[in-house]
Amino acid sequence: MREHTTHQEAETAPGCAVPATAAEALLDGHRATRDRVARSILDHGPSSAADLANRLGLTTAAVRRHLDGLTAAGLVESREQRVYGSRGRGRPAKVFALTDGGRDAFYQAYDQLAADALRWIADSVGGGKAGEEAVAAFARARFGKQGEKYLEALRQAAAGERTEALAQALSADGYAATVRRVPSAAAKAPAGAQLCQHHCPVAHIAEQFPQLCEAETEVFSRLLGTHVQRLATIAHGDGVCTTYVPAPGAASSSTPRTAGEDSDAVPTAGTSTEDSASAR
Repeated sequence: MREHTTHQEAETAPGCAVPATAAEALLDGHRATRDRVARSILDHGPSSAADLANRLGLTTAAVRRHLDGLTAAGLVESREQRVYGSRGRGRPAKVFALTDGGRDAFYQAYDQLAADALRWIADSVGGGKAGEEAVAAFARARFGKQGEKYLEALRQAAAGERTEALAQALSADGYAATVRRVPSAAAKAPAGAQLCQHHCPVAHIAEQFPQLCEAETEVFSRLLGTHVQRLATIAHGDGVCTTYVPAPGAASSSTPRTAGEDSDAVPTAGTSTEDSASAR
């Protein structure tokens, strides 16, 4: 009797992942693979079925079945692949990106607590413009501290490899960052780069407090020693946070500065629509 009771307790215990039947085992395996597909999109950004199949070691047909399930659940949506520069003939490739609901499934941060804390900071100084400045000061201090960790890695990198060094440092902190080189419009001019962050732990908070994105961009500018341009953010509904970094030859300074160091030579973050369009 005791053995029977213990077995029942094990089956009903919170967090128990042991399936009772072969059908449940098959269902659990299906869910695990579906989670891997969603996680790959989270880490690498909008992806085609073929890209996912290559990364996960699955067939394209199997990936499409999981994508169909994720789409039906409202966790994934399909869109045309964004192409930079000239596009070849034929229809644009279809890629799959996480929806807000899909990202929610991965976020374990206490978003409401963080939002309430920032709102309290703003209200404690009277709200309005003073409140916005108080939140901005917090954001600069927060990302400035984070940027100090990256400074040594950037100082050790060659001038043309600092963006990659920053991407590696960001990835170590969970931002799943990559770098894409962008050819210059001028002939024989050095290429710039797009720093892409496929994951943002504070995306939902940044929707309400854009000062977070602005402070992060300021830190990138100081670390890389050049004025960078934020082209897209997950907080504003884009699939990836994208920051344009000019070629080293166009940089305002060849030496990365500490995140908290003030300098009139470094423009503040936040660019106009016209600036972003020209950078594209």
